[in-house]
Amino acid sequence: ERGKLWMLQTRSGKRTTSAALRIAVDMAREGLITRNEAVLRINPAALDQLLHPSLDPDAPRTVLTRGLPASPGAATGEVAFTPEKAEQVAAAGRPVILVRTETSPEDIHGMHVAAGILTSRGGMTSHAAVVARGMGRPCVSGAGAVRIDYKAGFFMVDSQTVREGDMITLDGSSGDVILGAVPTVQPELSGDFGQLMEWADGARRLKVRANAETPEDARTARSFGAEGIGLCRTEHMFFDAGRITAVREMILASDEAGRRAALAKILPMQRQDFVSLFEIMSGLPVTIRLLDPPLHEFLPKSEEEFAQVASA
Repeated sequence: ERGKLWMLQTRSGKRTTSAALRIAVDMAREGLITRNEAVLRINPAALDQLLHPSLDPDAPRTVLTRGLPASPGAATGEVAFTPEKAEQVAAAGRPVILVRTETSPEDIHGMHVAAGILTSRGGMTSHAAVVARGMGRPCVSGAGAVRIDYKAGFFMVDSQTVREGDMITLDGSSGDVILGAVPTVQPELSGDFGQLMEWADGARRLKVRANAETPEDARTARSFGAEGIGLCRTEHMFFDAGRITAVREMILASDEAGRRAALAKILPMQRQDFVSLFEIMSGLPVTIRLLDPPLHEFLPKSEEEFAQVASA
């Protein structure tokens, strides 16, 4: 106005986390901001996106529906409606997406082998969401438009039918459920990310430890620079199908002898896991929480599970 520029509004430019990282690191290297300012310019929650595969931004896609972005990352695989089917597909060397109305501890063995998890019910704190985040698996939960017919072996979204064995892709960072396979881009943890983390290490006062209960979780934590295990929830060691029956025996035992017999099965499993955790942590601190099983997560629910406990 009359030769004078007035700034009426400003807002942060939209950019990916990778772009924000590069901008912050470049500005610090050029002396425009300090290293500490560069660290503070990055939203810590956004960094989680960089630790997981992401969808190729240039790849075409057909979005079926959208649920809650319960666990970040992207994955493509064949649809499987049961954990047993997921194990079969994975054993054949093919990626699999476990699709359930909701998950429970009985599904853990299928979740372990799945590249991603999709549920039609549940929120950000549901069993599927919490376990998937702990495993580092992409998860979309609460996709209410997904109507599953277990007996017929398909799910529907509006008029679109997706059968068991069909390929779908999950974007756990956005909540998108996509028909077919979409190429993914693997995370790159060096370069600008590594530089920013180095600057953050130079400024921080707190130490960072991980939640980890399995050797696999412990190795992942160490690879990301965790300085120990802040909480090892020992009951999480027994969610696998080969272990959960022994815990159920312990809970449902009617006398001390039965409970001790179940504990005798549990002891070698737990001992070996502890040995592995301590070896992986190599002298770093490990905080162990003694067995504290939530009963609703461990008690049998189906006739088959009752029969397994009865015959054990």
